[in-house]
Amino acid sequence: MFESAELNHDISKAVYRREEPRLRQALLDAQNELLQNGRFATLILIAGVEGAGKGEVVNLLNEWMDPRQIQVRAFYVPSDEESERPPMWRFWRELPPKGKIGIFFGAWHTQPIMDRVMGHLKTAEYDRRISEIQRLEQMLCDESVLLLKFWFHLSKKQQKKRLKQLEKDPNTSWRVTKFEWKLFDRYDDFTAVCDPFIRRTSSAEAPWIPVPGADPQYRSLAVGRTLLAALRERLDEKPARQSPEKTPPLLPALDRLNVIRALDLDQPMGKDEFRKEFEKWQGRLHMLSLHPRFNEISVVAVFEGNDAAGKGGAIRRVTRSLDARRYRTVSIAAPSEEERAQPYLWRFWRHVPRRGTMAIFDRSWYGRVLVERVEGFCSESDWMRAYGEINQFEQELARHDIVVVKCWLAISKEEQFRRFKEREKVSYKRFKITEEDWRNRKKWNAYEQAVCDMVDRTSTSFAPWTLVEANNKYYARIKVLKTLCTAVEDALKRVKKEKKTKKK
Repeated sequence: MFESAELNHDISKAVYRREEPRLRQALLDAQNELLQNGRFATLILIAGVEGAGKGEVVNLLNEWMDPRQIQVRAFYVPSDEESERPPMWRFWRELPPKGKIGIFFGAWHTQPIMDRVMGHLKTAEYDRRISEIQRLEQMLCDESVLLLKFWFHLSKKQQKKRLKQLEKDPNTSWRVTKFEWKLFDRYDDFTAVCDPFIRRTSSAEAPWIPVPGADPQYRSLAVGRTLLAALRERLDEKPARQSPEKTPPLLPALDRLNVIRALDLDQPMGKDEFRKEFEKWQGRLHMLSLHPRFNEISVVAVFEGNDAAGKGGAIRRVTRSLDARRYRTVSIAAPSEEERAQPYLWRFWRHVPRRGTMAIFDRSWYGRVLVERVEGFCSESDWMRAYGEINQFEQELARHDIVVVKCWLAISKEEQFRRFKEREKVSYKRFKITEEDWRNRKKWNAYEQAVCDMVDRTSTSFAPWTLVEANNKYYARIKVLKTLCTAVEDALKRVKKEKKTKKK
């Protein structure tokens, strides 16, 4: 993998002085065009051996282009805040928006490589981390991100020479510490890990680009030209004509039976029974949130359902059970301009809660496979692809001891009509009913099919759907509280069991 990068590539200073001004102007023009059309974001990953000129090249890119439109981020050991979220959280929140360029030092590839070299990762876990990286990068490319990955390389001999040169010069000696020499001592170990890692995480859409790092002029022009070529290729692309969708169709139920129609939506529960049950389950949830082991987990509660199914009322019954400092309610509406400039899941990743807290989503990432699908706000390939991306997202949450509870509140078409009419009559409820709600009723069957497909494709062992029969609001609210309590109790037991296993 590194044979060509270890050759003694060089460019004379005369050639460099002749080429640099033209390259610089072309890059600046491409950057301005990117900013103007705003069709895609550019993300550059910088990786490689120590002393190969990574920092120098990034500094040059900032000089050659407008630094105000470049976001440079360096990732070190995770902070306390970052450690309380899944590993990918800190990268998601720093993604550049459309029209801008982001440069990541030490991105998602760094920690798996370091842990593998140091012997902290077993093969199975290492393979899982690589698969996670592959899926993330594929998703970014599917979301039109221009992903460029540069691997700066030096042979062992070249790296030793480079470190000694830096150490000898008083102006650069600060850049070489015991840590850099410690890494050099394990050069062969790193090469043995990095070589297959690069091959496994290279794809047609986002290959790793080896950069010979020995000659400053050569590496600078190589990166600059590669970046320019990639930008120009994407900018010069003509919008493709909308081609017919070729996604394999989902199999419909031949007998019209589905998971929603199989529910008995009229579950009995009177007001007196509700009050009794509510006090019981409200107190139970409150005590669970105060449990010492609750600080070792967090909770993501997702509420979806038909219009007027009682999501807001169920959420209020949950929050009444909790200390206001322990939860945050996230209401999801149409995406803002800022959110549209990012990959779809970005606006949900940013709300992932810290340890010991709960994030309650009133509507969620399932909008892509529900309203966006039915209303045609995204292509069929986009919402079909979203099932896998959502499952991956929720699996990452679950692996980090985040309890994912998902409730679909279902009501009949007749009950919805009754509630709509009631909202129109009661003055303080009128804000809840809009023309859009009435219009959505005309697409009842399409939404029902979308819900059934969603449940079939995203109800998993780590994040199952709970279907709540919600014609009776009392019954629905108690079922939601029971579901939440059971999920938290199971998580606390699992944490306790894992602690005992570790002690052994």
